[in-house]
Amino acid sequence: MMEPLVLYTVSERIATISINRPEKRNALNPDLITQLISAFVKASEDVEVKVIILKANGTTFSAGADLAYLQQLQQNNYAENLADSEHLKCLFTTIYYLPKIVIAQVEGHAIAGGCGLATVCDIIFAVPEANFGYTEVKLGFVPAIVSCFLLRKTSETIAKRLLLTGMLFSAQEALNFGLITFVTNKEDISLNVSNFALNLCNEASANSLMVTKQLIGRTTNPELDKCLTEAVQLNARVRDSEDFKKGIAAFISKEKMNW
Repeated sequence: MMEPLVLYTVSERIATISINRPEKRNALNPDLITQLISAFVKASEDVEVKVIILKANGTTFSAGADLAYLQQLQQNNYAENLADSEHLKCLFTTIYYLPKIVIAQVEGHAIAGGCGLATVCDIIFAVPEANFGYTEVKLGFVPAIVSCFLLRKTSETIAKRLLLTGMLFSAQEALNFGLITFVTNKEDISLNVSNFALNLCNEASANSLMVTKQLIGRTTNPELDKCLTEAVQLNARVRDSEDFKKGIAAFISKEKMNW
């Protein structure tokens, strides 16, 4: 029997959601996205849960889309790509709008969709060795959905630098850019995240946490829904482009693409 792609546990009013695909570097595919959405909804509705931790088993937080998923995207028509983009949007908005605080515990690289997944969490801890990157442009793709969140977390200048170059950047740089909350040593991160979550549980009202999170979201992202609708449509259109098909083909065959 195969292990679930997502593990869910609760202790001391903290739900821990663990991505459990270490053999694939916790790469995203439709099944994993569906299970993540279900886990977050479960935590949202669980009366025993006040705070949520998102982490990943293995040495990588998430390497983005997996190869089989990328191969499938090459064959999709516009309607299929639109539905697939809506699916990823649903994961990100579920986390962003969730009435409970979500803490990301990033102990390995978070790349492309994996970087987006970390970006939408409320509080982000990362180890110094973790690299981040919105690398979509290197594949002929567009970091459309995550841009709707990134532009509210940092300046337009930094967002353009990260999204247009597809550069990898360190946890310390991510902290400097305002994308994550804390950098903490690997041997300390589990304890630090746990203590932070317990402090929220013991020192703050659940209703106050929920309303404050909603207030921040509404005031910093008043046009978020409109932005996401346009981003989903853009995602689907770009996936039908020749550049996307060439970039994905090169990535799958492990060839360097000379744009």
